[in-house]
Amino acid sequence: MATKNKLNPLFIKNAKPGKYCDGGNLWLTKGENGTGKWFLRVTVHGRRREMGLGSLQDVSLKEARAAAERWKRVRREGKDPIKERQKLEREAARTDLTLAKVAAEAFESRKAELREDGKAGRWFSPLELHVLPKLGRVPIEEIDQIDIKNVLAPIWHNKSDTARKAANRLSIVFKYAAALGLDVDLQAVEKARALLGKPRHKTQNIPAMDWKDVPKFYASLDEGSVTHLALRLLILTASSVIGGAILDHGSGDIVSSRAA
Repeated sequence: MATKNKLNPLFIKNAKPGKYCDGGNLWLTKGENGTGKWFLRVTVHGRRREMGLGSLQDVSLKEARAAAERWKRVRREGKDPIKERQKLEREAARTDLTLAKVAAEAFESRKAELREDGKAGRWFSPLELHVLPKLGRVPIEEIDQIDIKNVLAPIWHNKSDTARKAANRLSIVFKYAAALGLDVDLQAVEKARALLGKPRHKTQNIPAMDWKDVPKFYASLDEGSVTHLALRLLILTASSVIGGAILDHGSGDIVSSRAA
């Protein structure tokens, strides 16, 4: 039987650069300036492979021996320890894929389709304000229609447009998660909509601006953007129709000719 536990901390500390076997297929590669790496030699399906167990700075001799025994047990079960560890790492990573993280990635992937790369925040804000505070830390694979229903219910009727946008954004995020290979329910949002029912939309009239405030508002539209220019045109068009205000071509200001 091959000798095990050949190495000791003092030998490792003073060892010159090279490869050293501790026995039981556990090896240490010693580098310059005290650096080093542990690895386990395993034979899987007739192939000899080397499985890294961590750096000498992070993993002690005792920890390296324990890790080697753990993965050799996996090998005795007929499994590839390297693939098994990769599987465990993927499963651990899945629990880190919260709704907040996946939503941020989905938003990032869509920025090119949004005006000014979504800097205005209108695409992400329905999620950021109404969904992520309650569900952001939950792994997206664990979220179902009940979770979505509960988070949208407070705004489903009194802020129906915002709720609709939040639901649409969630659908996009879930499709993105599915593309990542995550086990999500692509119908969860539609199921939540069915549970919430049709929104009771109440029409609210926006109060008109007092005619006395129009000149000041017109003057504030000075960015030269399409929106500001369109609003100026709308004001001028309305003014010419109702005859309630005229443009002072000398100053560029709107002045009232009579009270409304």
